[in-house]
Formats: sequence, structure tokens, C-alpha cells
Amino acid sequence: MRMSCLRIALVTALGALPPLVALAADGGATEAEAVAMVKKGVAFIKANGHDKAYAEFSAKGGQFTDRDLYLVAYGLDGTVRAHGANTKMVGKNLLDLKDVDGKAFVKERVEMAAAKGSFWQDYKFTNPENKKIEPKRMYCEKYEDMAICGGIYK
Repeated sequence: MRMSCLRIALVTALGALPPLVALAADGGATEAEAVAMVKKGVAFIKANGHDKAYAEFSAKGGQFTDRDLYLVAYGLDGTVRAHGANTKMVGKNLLDLKDVDGKAFVKERVEMAAAKGSFWQDYKFTNPENKKIEPKRMYCEKYEDMAICGGIYK
């Protein structure tokens, strides 16, 4: 009798696992996915040129947008050249933009790009999926005179 209760409990617990796994799979992007997306973006610029890449990075539902992961291209002067979540930012210099904690994250980002080439950066930003301000981790690579970045929400 005890064994059959244990068996029922085990079967019930295992039956609940697929929905939990599906929920995890539908979550936000991972660090590995952000790195891969940025590398794919840099390769796309090299193969197709700046103008085509900027248009593709900014295209809603394009190949450089996946759930809450999207690419942003900044000139090293802080000017947005492409933005996968908000095309209204394109052409604007955001060097003085600060997050809710007062961190000048764009200034820090372009300085880090100039100094390091590739890096991770932490700050807070609005998640395009739920419109809430959340901790964000951005991976960036310097290419020519710009930083190509893609981030995840934690």
C-alpha cells in the first residue's frame, strides 16, 4: 500500500514537470543567447554594411529580436544608430542618459567599449516585454567606431 502511494505521488510529480520546463523555456533570454546575438550582429554588419545592419537591428520581429533580447548600436559618441526595441531613439545622443539609480550607463558603455572591446555591463532599464524597470545585464562588443550590444533582464 505504501509503495502504491509513493508511485502515485511520483507519477503526479513527474506529470507536473513538463509545464514547469515549458515555463522556463518561455522565459527571458540567457547570457549565452545575448553573446551569440551580438556576435551575429557584428558578422551581419561586416557582411552587409552599416545601413542594412542598422535597419535590420531596428526591425520589429526581425532576426535580431528574440523575446526580451534585441540589439542596440551606439556610436562611441553616445548616438544611437539602431535600436531593436525603440526606433524613436535612433539618431539621439544618449550619453547623459541615466538609469533610475543615477548611473550614466550609456556614457559608461561607450567608455568601456573604447577601453575593453567586449564586456558585460549592469544597470536598470525598462523590459519591453512587461514594461517594468528591471536589472539588466548588457553584453557589448566594439566594432569600428561603435558598440553593438544585446542584453538580458535578470
